[in-house]
Amino acid sequence: MGWMDFDRFTRYGVGAMAKKKGTALLVVFTDVDSEQDSDFNAWYNQEHLPERLSAPGFLDGARYEAVKGGPRYLAVYELESPEALQSSEYLRQSQNPTEWTKRVSPTAIGRGSVRNVYTQIFPIENDPHTVGRGMAPALQIGRMDVPADIDAKYNEYYDTIRTPANLEIPGCLFVRRYHAVEGDPKYLTMYEFEHEKVPETLAWEAQRERDAMGQYIGGSYGHAPGSPGVYRRVFPPRAF
Repeated sequence: MGWMDFDRFTRYGVGAMAKKKGTALLVVFTDVDSEQDSDFNAWYNQEHLPERLSAPGFLDGARYEAVKGGPRYLAVYELESPEALQSSEYLRQSQNPTEWTKRVSPTAIGRGSVRNVYTQIFPIENDPHTVGRGMAPALQIGRMDVPADIDAKYNEYYDTIRTPANLEIPGCLFVRRYHAVEGDPKYLTMYEFEHEKVPETLAWEAQRERDAMGQYIGGSYGHAPGSPGVYRRVFPPRAF
């Protein structure tokens, strides 16, 4: 079964019982020079992503390209838990890179590369009816540092006010929030969208204008460079 067939099966229910969402993420952001695109994308799609998904605890994964913000390329791996990165198979892969990996991986040719591991803090438990869903067609990724004095109010507002409101917007499918266990900044918010134009809709803009996070928490927080970024899925390929 090819990647496109697998994606179609996932989206329309065949194999829906397979768990594809855990409690952690591995995210890898990078920019590469345009002349490296062909080899870089072929390596990721043909060798690296399938290799990583063969390791225990790696439930699903996909690659995205930025349409807003950055870095340009993003790989997202859904993990059973952060402990997936301690398995003997994953460590074997990491410690024995292929020749192709040595030549074109983000550590070899990437610029501004970021590799972070996150554990999920919202929702506290994933809905068992949705853990079989595949990788979203589009994502918005926010990466934030929050001062300690407003941290509690920030989390309260995000979970009880901002997220429920955003989930009412057409095209916004799911929202999950994470805390960094490797790398920084401290928080990551992942919006799963039907398409990458959701943040350009009138409904999204109207909700953004109504949002009162700043007033509620009594302060401000900082975004990492390129955040929030909006990303279109490029592998497995989309049908639209």
